[in-house]
Amino acid sequence: MRIFEEMAKYGHEQVHFLQHRGTGLKGIVAIHDTTLGPALGGCRMRPYETEEEALFDVLRLSRGMTYKCGVVDVDNGGGKAVLIGDPNQDKSPELFRVFGRYVQGLGGRFYTGTDMGTTPQDFVHAKRESSCFVGLPVEYGGSGNTAVPTALGVFEAIKATAMWLWGSTELTGRRFAVQGVGKVGALVVQHLVEAGGAVYVTDVSQPNLDAVVTATPGEQLLGVVGPEEIYGLDVDVFVPCALGAILNDETIYELRCAAVVGSANNQLLDMEKHGAMLAERGILYAPDYLANAGGLIQVADELQGYVPERVLAKTKAIYDMLLQVYAFSAEREIPTWLAADRLVEQRIEQVKDLKAVWVQKAR
Repeated sequence: MRIFEEMAKYGHEQVHFLQHRGTGLKGIVAIHDTTLGPALGGCRMRPYETEEEALFDVLRLSRGMTYKCGVVDVDNGGGKAVLIGDPNQDKSPELFRVFGRYVQGLGGRFYTGTDMGTTPQDFVHAKRESSCFVGLPVEYGGSGNTAVPTALGVFEAIKATAMWLWGSTELTGRRFAVQGVGKVGALVVQHLVEAGGAVYVTDVSQPNLDAVVTATPGEQLLGVVGPEEIYGLDVDVFVPCALGAILNDETIYELRCAAVVGSANNQLLDMEKHGAMLAERGILYAPDYLANAGGLIQVADELQGYVPERVLAKTKAIYDMLLQVYAFSAEREIPTWLAADRLVEQRIEQVKDLKAVWVQKAR
């Protein structure tokens, strides 16, 4: 992979490669854009098969964080960290303490916390070495489980999509295919069921499936299906809550739904190509970085003094933001992902302009 070409392609400022022999730490931190403020984004841990796969993931994820921060109007730019390893085997307190020291060495340009494969408890160790960690457990001074606002934001996005398509937020009798029922997906299922919806579910983890099946009333659980079956189900909304890049040349033609709204990051393998394919099929796409922004809203709030009521209000505002994106998309006759991008880019340019006014830094 030509790293500088990839950085130029996505518009990145910095990419840092981390290694520590004693703990086995191998990781990458990507800082995309700091126009709006210090970069903010989670730390993911996965057993990536190649270094190129890890780099591809962190570049796409960090770019998405810039747009996520912009669309919900927080004073942060986009960044992301990935750790290469099996989260079930390769973690240790010392590994996360070393990671904390590397993050501290970035001088406040990057704040991070939990993501796929990591937990708030992991960063209790990292916090001992750095002040640049957010989303810790409440007992350690953090704001708690970010899956809660993330799932609520997805639910608000689903309601906004229902209003746009069908003129009502009523979900009773609506059918949903939920891909991934981990810490966020399971809560999304709970919201949908409480609102009267019925769900198909899939996950590669049997314990995740068992927990959701146990918690879901039988009449509202339409079925547990295999990972490949989830795409072709006849539903109102496809809800991806697992890995990204799942909307691609093959899967888009399988979809039998009116809309895609979920928490997974970077759902479109290729934004332009696959966003256009969804539009051509008449499938409404909720830009993922807006639908899943609830967790980001919570951890960004920690940086200014966590206020739960403020987080709740901003997370519920995802409903109105998404309707604005849909309206802008229809007005300009452009795909929804591009409409969201342009609204964010307008804000970034406005912030660049206002920062042209010089102020004396506090000493």
